[in-house]
Amino acid sequence: MKRVGAHVSIAGGVENAPLNAREIGAKAFAMFTRNQRQWHSAPLTAVSIEAFRNNCAEAGFLPEHILPHDSYLINLGHPEPEKLEKSRQAFITEMQRTEALGLVMLNFHPGSHLNLTSEEESLGLIAASVNLALEATSGVSAVIENTAGQGSNLGFRFEQIARIIEQVDDKSRVGVCLDTCHLFASGYDIRTPETFDAMLDEFDRVIGISFLKAMHLNDAKQKLGSRVDRHACIGKGMIGEEAFAHIMRHPSLEEKPLILETPDADGWAEEIRMLYGFTGE
Repeated sequence: MKRVGAHVSIAGGVENAPLNAREIGAKAFAMFTRNQRQWHSAPLTAVSIEAFRNNCAEAGFLPEHILPHDSYLINLGHPEPEKLEKSRQAFITEMQRTEALGLVMLNFHPGSHLNLTSEEESLGLIAASVNLALEATSGVSAVIENTAGQGSNLGFRFEQIARIIEQVDDKSRVGVCLDTCHLFASGYDIRTPETFDAMLDEFDRVIGISFLKAMHLNDAKQKLGSRVDRHACIGKGMIGEEAFAHIMRHPSLEEKPLILETPDADGWAEEIRMLYGFTGE
């Protein structure tokens, strides 16, 4: 089965996320575990944790179909020691919150060198940051999201992601989430079944298909290779509907969270219905 969902709101508490996902017909979902615009948040309460787990069970969401995302403030490749340490502590907290909720994956953007250090050094800092977070937690995998390559962001080439994974000590607890808009913006043409399959073949050669844990389904507002991260609704961007129909039929993507981050939240229920329409599910 394909597990399509969206990045839903946690307004009123994390326990509302599975209820919001169920309302739009989702079979998976993503969320933040706290306000992602702030460095610090109040700890999760026992009441919220229990309610979250109960609501997930009632709505039929298993931990492996839920993909929490860390704060966008975090930069695990920061070249300045004090700011790197701040990001590392925040990331460990995010991993611990994920663990407390009974979830098994935390999605994160790898980081940026800010044009202050080399790409290789920054990739090493990211891997070391992941190692620290894995040591401080158990049962949660760090899932690297590919980027569009905007600015000094790393992770827009498969080789960069592979270099991070090579330096992670526990490779059983690291994975990758591929964002379709980011793929396209960074130069991977996925518009046809043939080019999408060629991209997956390259991913398998460079990283390994076993590391693919999830996808973000977003069309792209900018042209191929633009290195500009601008999401569009499915079928209304430069990637086009055919690519998403192929994704929905692809055997390698069974039971993995396929998460919408398209700009019209009010249209997510319809987009989910459209995607399932490609498979007849």
